[in-house]
Amino acid sequence: MNLFKRILPDIVVIILFAVLSFVYFFPAVTEGRILSQHDSVAGIGAGEEAKEYLERTGERTRWTNSIFGGMPTYQMAPSYDSTDTLKGVEKLYHLYLPDYVWYVFVMLLGFYILLRAFDFSVWLASLGAVLWAFSSYFFIIIAAGHIWKFVTLAYIPPTIAGMVLAYRGKYLSGGLLTAVFVALQIVSNHVQMSYYFLFVMLFMAVAFGVDAWRKKEMPQFLKATGVLLMAGILGVCINLSNLYHTYEYSKETMRGKSELVKPDSHNQTKSGLERDYITQWSYGIGETFSLLVPNVKGGASVPLAANEKAMEKANPMYNSIYSQIGQYWGEQPGTSGPVYVGAFVMFLFILGLFIVKGPMKWALLAATVLSVLLSWGKNFMGFTDFFLDYIPMYDKFRAVSSILVIAEFTIPLLAVLA
Repeated sequence: MNLFKRILPDIVVIILFAVLSFVYFFPAVTEGRILSQHDSVAGIGAGEEAKEYLERTGERTRWTNSIFGGMPTYQMAPSYDSTDTLKGVEKLYHLYLPDYVWYVFVMLLGFYILLRAFDFSVWLASLGAVLWAFSSYFFIIIAAGHIWKFVTLAYIPPTIAGMVLAYRGKYLSGGLLTAVFVALQIVSNHVQMSYYFLFVMLFMAVAFGVDAWRKKEMPQFLKATGVLLMAGILGVCINLSNLYHTYEYSKETMRGKSELVKPDSHNQTKSGLERDYITQWSYGIGETFSLLVPNVKGGASVPLAANEKAMEKANPMYNSIYSQIGQYWGEQPGTSGPVYVGAFVMFLFILGLFIVKGPMKWALLAATVLSVLLSWGKNFMGFTDFFLDYIPMYDKFRAVSSILVIAEFTIPLLAVLA
C-alpha cells in the first residue's frame, strides 16, 4: 500500500501524458488520417518489390533492386528473431497507443523518467518533459517521416536516467534501465543519434566523477561506471545480429574505404565518405540563433506563397513569382524547419549558467557548445576536420547539422535545473 501511494503521482502523470498525446492528434487519429511523410512514402515504394515477392512465393527475399544499386532488405527494415522479446517490451512501453499518439507519449515519458532520476518533484519533472517533447524539431522530423531517428531520440533520456541512478548509488535499477534502453535505441536503427549522445554521456560521466572526487566517493563512482559499461555491452549484444550485418555491409558502401580516389585527396576521409558529402547540410553560424528565434532564416524551405502572414500584404498580381521564391534563405541546401528550443526555455538555460552550481552545469554547457560548433560543419571546417580525422566513427555520418539534437537535450535539462 505504501508503495502504491508513493508511485500513484507518477501513474497519474503517465495517464495525463497519454491523454495529452491523444488530444494533440485529435481528431486526426480518430478519423484514421495519415500523415504524408516523405521518407515513409519512399520506404513503402522501396519495399514494394519485396512485398510482391513474398505474396508470390511465400518466402522473404533478402535482396532488392528497388533502392540504390540494389541492397540487402535487412538493411531497409531489420527484423531478427533475437529481438522479438525486445519488440514486445517496446510495445508495452508505448502502452499500445496508436501511431502518432505514442510518438509524443514516449518523448514525454522518457524525459520524465530522466528528471525523476535526478530526483525532481513530479510537477517539475512533468513540466520539463513538456519542454523537451514539444520542441518544434521533433514534430518536424515526424512530418518528414524520420521515425527511426525520432524513436531513437525518445529512448535517449531514459538511457541517461539509468546512468544518473547508477551514479547515485542505485546500481541495479540504473544498470537495468540503461541496458533496456540502450537495446531499444539500437533496435530503433538510427545509430547516428546514439553515437552523438555518447559525447553527452561522456561529459556527464566526467561531471559525476568530479563530484565523486570532491566527496571522496571514487570507489562508488568506479563501481557505477563498471555497472554502466556492462549494461551498455548487454544492450549492444541483444542487437548484435543487426550491428554485425550493418558493419559488414558498410564496407561495400560509400562508408567503406574507396580505392577510386587519389591518395592525397583531402576531400576523402578514412572511412570513404567525402568531406563535402558529410558537411553538405551544415548549419549557418548566424542560423544558430534559430534556437531562440525560429524563423531567423525564414523557417522551412517552402514557397513564400505558403506563408499566410507574408501573403496578407502581398500584391496578388505577383502570386506566380511568390510561388517560385523560397521562404528559407539559410546556408543549408534545404530544410523542413529550424531547430528551435523555445525562447522561455532558452531564458531558463541562460539563467541556469549563473545560478546552477556544480560540475553538471559545466558538462551540459560543454555538450551544448560542442554540438553547436560541430553543427557548423563546413562553416567551421578546422574543428570539423579534427573530428573527421581523429574521432573514431565521426566520419561515418552525414548531415552534421543534426548534431544539434544534443543542444535540444542539454538546453531544456539545464533549464529545468535552473
